[in-house]
Amino acid sequence: MGDEKKPKSLGVWPTVKPFINGGTSGMLATCVIQPIDMIKVRIQLGQGSAGSVARNMLKEEGFGAFYKGLSAGLLRQATYTTARLGSFKILTNKAIEANDGKPLPLYQKALCGLTAGAIGASVGSPADLALIRMQADATLPEAQRRHYKNAFHALSRIVSDEGVLALWKGAGPTVVRAMALNMGMLASYDQSVELFKDSLGFGEGATVVGASTISGFFAAACSLPFDYVKTQIQKMQPDAEGKLPYTGSLDCALKTLKSGGPLKFYTGFPVYCVRIAPHVMMTWIFLNQIQKLQKSVGL
Repeated sequence: MGDEKKPKSLGVWPTVKPFINGGTSGMLATCVIQPIDMIKVRIQLGQGSAGSVARNMLKEEGFGAFYKGLSAGLLRQATYTTARLGSFKILTNKAIEANDGKPLPLYQKALCGLTAGAIGASVGSPADLALIRMQADATLPEAQRRHYKNAFHALSRIVSDEGVLALWKGAGPTVVRAMALNMGMLASYDQSVELFKDSLGFGEGATVVGASTISGFFAAACSLPFDYVKTQIQKMQPDAEGKLPYTGSLDCALKTLKSGGPLKFYTGFPVYCVRIAPHVMMTWIFLNQIQKLQKSVGL
């Protein structure tokens, strides 16, 4: 009949697809970026420059040292990136429906990114903690090492030694940082795709590379102030009278703003951008390739 509508698929695939795609792209990006991240952790722990750290790791621990903690990194992506990219896709689709199918304004994309970041960070916090513990374990004195076998062993040890709630240690600042990072990353990517593809007429490859580069930049730019404050809080030491320099994150932010101005929050931005942007870019590039493959086989 003329008014007969095409039946909708009742399968769960359309719902779970953005979550699976997001997690898979994040995990593939981690496999590429993991060696860089491992060197970064060693540098932060005061083991020297990037070149000397890489040489020492290769000489003393072998090539496998660059992939220590990979299981935790993959678990983090399987939780954090699955949740944030999947949530963002669902949220933006709902918002577009409410907007009568029209493209969303930037502020609505930013709100979707904030929400997706909070969801992802809350889900991924335990895996993030396991990753940090596994990467730092090799740098501890032999007597203090826990010799984690994999991410699940690290999680079980943390639960047995410190309790279940310890899995969310430091989750508050992590969630706030993730909200800022994902607001910059997710909203700027969608907006850039519209600009390059619809307004400038770029091809698919140039659009993805250009948009992912901009996304990586804004992910770093939006999250560095929060990362700077978090770092200052983590490394503060009491003075001679036993008084800490900051009473909390807000106090640290206000004192930093007063003493150094807004640009103080962007100390070390080039290095931070090199840390953050490559993973963001690789995630988008892998996601695009996964979607193309699915489209070619009718998924």
